[in-house]
Amino acid sequence: MLAVTDPYKVLQVDPDAEPEVIRAAYRALALKYHPDVSTGSQDRMAALNYAWGILRDAGARAAFDQARADAKRKPEVRQPEVSYEMRAPMPAAPPGKPFGSVLDFGRYAGWSLGQIAACDPEYLEWLARTPVGRTFHREINGLLATHAAATSAAATATAERRPDRFRRN
Repeated sequence: MLAVTDPYKVLQVDPDAEPEVIRAAYRALALKYHPDVSTGSQDRMAALNYAWGILRDAGARAAFDQARADAKRKPEVRQPEVSYEMRAPMPAAPPGKPFGSVLDFGRYAGWSLGQIAACDPEYLEWLARTPVGRTFHREINGLLATHAAATSAAATATAERRPDRFRRN
């Protein structure tokens, strides 16, 4: 079923419309979108009937208008959409000194590949898989290899410093 959020939009009328205008709009749209007509659908007709049920009754219409006015006064708190960019927030300015080729596209435009490797190596992995990154393929592979070596060396050093709790004396 169609999501009915605003009966005025469903019936394509102004919120200040007279009851006669709303009735005429409902009848015209019901003739156009009735399921027995070739262009009609049951979902669209259900939405029209729901909107008409609210707007034809003066009390229900007044209650809807009041709720609509209250919603406009209170700002809606929206949760941000989760995306790749939110997993790896981009710093305001590129970190460190630039080294390597500088990108002139994407969200890291103006950054060198070395600066991107320091902040977001996953982006370099993605770039290596895309057609636009073909020109930087050799440089990206070198940076990723260096990053992998540094990561494994850090993991090994951490493991050597941590005492083994399960070792018997």
